[in-house]
Amino acid sequence: MTGLSSILFSAFSSVHDLFHSTAFHIARTVTLFFVALLWLGLAFWVHRDARRRVDDGLLVATATLLGLVPFLGPLVYLLFRPPETLEDAHARRVEIAALESRLFESSPRCPVCRAEVEAAYLVCPVCTTQLKQPCASCSAPLEPAWQVCPFCTAPVVAAGPPESFDLDQALTAEAIVHDGAARKARPRRPRRPAAP
Repeated sequence: MTGLSSILFSAFSSVHDLFHSTAFHIARTVTLFFVALLWLGLAFWVHRDARRRVDDGLLVATATLLGLVPFLGPLVYLLFRPPETLEDAHARRVEIAALESRLFESSPRCPVCRAEVEAAYLVCPVCTTQLKQPCASCSAPLEPAWQVCPFCTAPVVAAGPPESFDLDQALTAEAIVHDGAARKARPRRPRRPAAP
């Protein structure tokens, strides 16, 4: 019996010595420091993420307080945070507005160079892309899907193979058009006098 108690006493005394050693105190302090650092880092991340996703200051403060709940708060925040950032939502709205403006565009545009064209044009004046075929009998511009001319009721003759298209020429013409429009829109600066 004394042998068993001495073995237990020596085991507990070595465990006691381990928990009261300097190395254990340093390891415990370092571990607690990193746990606290992780906790505060998660709270800061929740605050930054909430500011990127929510426009209301009260909701950002609520999310930050939720992020301060140790380790469970950031997980709950992840479940309920908005799916997209404010920048993503703004970019989506801008893209939708651009698409809607294209849908409701009043003047037709050339499919190649995007220059404005009139509905009666047979070719684009900028890149010379053929937009419509002329009617064989009355020379009215015909849409590609039409089977008969609505102006003179003549049947539409199928066109031959399309002419070759020079993309470099079209892009150069478009650049000239856009450059001319930009120069007209820009106010002219007075020239500086030459230094004597």
